[in-house]
Amino acid sequence: MSAKFKVIFDTDPGVDDAMALYFALAHPDIEVLGITTIFGNVTVQQATTNALYLTRIAGYEIPVAEGAPVPLAKAPGAPPGFIHGDDGLGNLPSRSPVTAQALSCSAAEYIVQMARAHPGEITLVAVAPMTNLGLALKLEPKLPKLLKQVVLMGGTVTEPGNVSPVSEANAWNDPDAADLVFTAGWDLTMVGLDVTHRVVLPGSFFDALADKHQHLAMSTLQHAVHFYCNFYGAIRPELGHACFGHDVLAFVYLVAPELFHTQEGRIRVATTGAGNGQTMMDRHGSLFYPQPGWEPEKPLTRACMQVDVKLCIELIERTLGGNWLKTPLLN
Repeated sequence: MSAKFKVIFDTDPGVDDAMALYFALAHPDIEVLGITTIFGNVTVQQATTNALYLTRIAGYEIPVAEGAPVPLAKAPGAPPGFIHGDDGLGNLPSRSPVTAQALSCSAAEYIVQMARAHPGEITLVAVAPMTNLGLALKLEPKLPKLLKQVVLMGGTVTEPGNVSPVSEANAWNDPDAADLVFTAGWDLTMVGLDVTHRVVLPGSFFDALADKHQHLAMSTLQHAVHFYCNFYGAIRPELGHACFGHDVLAFVYLVAPELFHTQEGRIRVATTGAGNGQTMMDRHGSLFYPQPGWEPEKPLTRACMQVDVKLCIELIERTLGGNWLKTPLLN
């Protein structure tokens, strides 16, 4: 454990999850200790399959623990195959043989075990519905003190939502878990739609990386990204053939927080009604609210509000363009 940032990556791969995973593997300051999977972009079983596949074809043997299949309380929904593909990776025409298996423990158990074994050392980067984090908190209420920090992609403060006018998908998928996470008291940074909707990556960006590397992992990502760009092109034609980076920005913040402007405030998540999944932030900080739930002792969250788009994209390009890919671990 010699890297600057020792990370457990909680994810539901997912095209932008794949971008984030490969950025983390490529960056010299990040060591991905393990991956925990969750429902969201795909079923949890498909998320596990994708996590094992993406790591092995890149040449990395990283433990994967499968997480929760459904939210804590909300009725589960169907994965958005029209966004990421039914397989989460743009409906790959074929896959190379990978027989790696997930760990026997659950994602929540793995998070708790690792945090207890390495207190104060591990950063949890979460870019999916927060059910695994909620379950881990139930297993170990002291978890916020055992982890170094949590960086999550989710929520929004002022930017319109992407699953309702006010809600971002990860918070909306399990609002009860999200509210539990935002009130748990860890060193928490939210990288939400306020910044992820500013960073637009064209399909040609990944074409150039695939041409440079000539590697199965990058051609897989290239295929997935083009499917993702087609979705965004249909609903946001002003973007051209491009997509939002979303999840990768959680890792960009981890290694380069100076590229972001943040604001601190208490965040709660609406769990019912038309606004379920809305991340509500007390941006004033000193008012007395008669509505319970906003007491001064509630923990603060650091929310990213602005990002240096140019430097962010340059960092992603420089990182993914480096010499990080290995021989695929195939059978």
